[in-house]
Amino acid sequence: MLQNKARKISSFALIVAVLIVSFGTLGVSAARKTDEVLLGGVPFGVRFELEGVAVVGFCDVDSNGRSVNPAKTAGLKLGDVIIGINGKRIGGVEELTSLIDQSRGSPTKLQIMRSENQMELTLNAAFSNSEKRYKAGIWVKDNGAGIGTVTYILDDGTFAGLGHGICDAESGNLINMRSGKVSDVTVSGIVKGTEGKPGELKGYFTQGRSGVLLSNTDCGVFGVLTDQGSPDRPRVKIAPSDQVKEGTATVVCTLDDNTVGEYTAEIKNICHGEKGNKCFTVKITDSRLIERTGGIVQGMSGSPILQNGKLVGAVTHVLINDPTMGYGIFIENMLNATQTPMAKAS
Repeated sequence: MLQNKARKISSFALIVAVLIVSFGTLGVSAARKTDEVLLGGVPFGVRFELEGVAVVGFCDVDSNGRSVNPAKTAGLKLGDVIIGINGKRIGGVEELTSLIDQSRGSPTKLQIMRSENQMELTLNAAFSNSEKRYKAGIWVKDNGAGIGTVTYILDDGTFAGLGHGICDAESGNLINMRSGKVSDVTVSGIVKGTEGKPGELKGYFTQGRSGVLLSNTDCGVFGVLTDQGSPDRPRVKIAPSDQVKEGTATVVCTLDDNTVGEYTAEIKNICHGEKGNKCFTVKITDSRLIERTGGIVQGMSGSPILQNGKLVGAVTHVLINDPTMGYGIFIENMLNATQTPMAKAS
């Protein structure tokens, strides 16, 4: 699962963003059907820029001997995304900070997105006696970064990963992204998962595999690799959802030895017809993986799942109370999300 950090800039927070391309519906492979793909199982890094500025916290303003919070008074909530001020689209944290200060405390109309609904609130910024400027009393961010696992790559460089969308930690809603950049990742460590506490793959961005992110959906993130790194990825047939059966399977992922490995697992509780990202449960049974990670950890989202030699899906979530258990998505759902038709199953 991708994680974000923020640092304080007066009453705001900023994470450096990289502007690459506009997001939209990915359709680069929609014209042709596919029955096999290049197998993933390798980590990738994502840096993305939000469409607007997200509210991640509140901090009171010291104004005329009182502590006030103009943002809370205006009705702002955690997870709201400020997309405009007085009808003007804003480009990021610095612009928002400047426009609020320039308001001099006069009523300012904020255009925001809350979940999937657009709203307008009125903000009256307060003058901070300590900082000598007008402030809203919020912490915000305009970008983020994290790592996940590539599920598959097509011959034209189109790739899919995560098996679920990048979501806001507070609301659980899909993050509306303006742009994104993909980088190679070196896994440098593992935080082992335990009951009640998810584990994590730790890593850092490196040169090698690179590209752009084009779409963030409930069924994964999708983009195009401009530099695919090592060309030695094996090809694998794909299987439609009706061929997925309860029983033995294999999970493909990369740990801190930075070598792609295959580990035994078991598929259970299949929900045929499910269009989302929780189509079946997957239980890690391989003692090697359990010893290293405890089971499924953050950063493994998107790890391919093979059954009878075919790609049937990807790992998407871990169960908090049992790190050996998690959910998987049908590979068919990921392909459908990119409008890539499957060839007739053989």
